[in-house]
Amino acid sequence: MSIFVYQTFEINQGKFKEALENLEEMKKYRTEKYDHKVDVLTPITGQDHTYALLAAYDGLAEMELQNKKMYDDEEYLKLVSGFFLENIIQGSMHTQIYRSMKVMKQE
Repeated sequence: MSIFVYQTFEINQGKFKEALENLEEMKKYRTEKYDHKVDVLTPITGQDHTYALLAAYDGLAEMELQNKKMYDDEEYLKLVSGFFLENIIQGSMHTQIYRSMKVMKQE
């Protein structure tokens, strides 16, 4: 079953341009180096500076493996720590993990 990690956070208005550039860089790096799909979601309604990352994995084991690889990667850690420490409002991050629903057989 597919696993989806949905992380929302509020971008600091004073760092808006830098934050968007860093998000695109993180997305590109993760897509090229690791075995999962990452999307940056921008708001259409709601709070204007609340953005989200949506990562999709083939399963829980794959999510754990990819996360281990990412957090052992010094270059990735620089991207992530810079983004979270400098560009988002502290305490605004919220992470949820979902799995795809198994298709029920029709009787």
